[in-house]
Amino acid sequence: MMERAGPAHAEALAAIHHAAFPPGQRWGRDAMVLQLELPGVFVLYDPAGAMVMARIAADEAEILTLAVLPDQRRQGLARILLEEAARQCEAVGAGTLFLEVATRNEAARALYAAQGFEEIGRRRGYYADGDDALVMRRMLTPAPAGPV
Repeated sequence: MMERAGPAHAEALAAIHHAAFPPGQRWGRDAMVLQLELPGVFVLYDPAGAMVMARIAADEAEILTLAVLPDQRRQGLARILLEEAARQCEAVGAGTLFLEVATRNEAARALYAAQGFEEIGRRRGYYADGDDALVMRRMLTPAPAGPV
């Protein structure tokens, strides 16, 4: 059951993020609130233990984070959240969706490739553990311009 999350969900979002990421990559409650208050940011949340945060700016969008509780993985939650985030970005006119993923995160890389993302760059030493980030892009089909 997916829903839009707001600042009131920050504690639950931070708990999911904390369980899904290693130290140094975890976002706390305050970070969630700060992100949610930025223009163009939205979060889709599944209370079963998954969330995706995205930002839309003009005709581009970016997945800021995607997290699934370890015991909820391999059930399609990440794919469903990613697809819905892409649909919502398209609905407001975004034609490109970007994200960054750790080179060592094989499962996420496979998911993103299966969802049409292609590698377009690399950020060396991007993560706290020294791992590089792959910059990936997926082309979207934006909805015709209209009121947002």
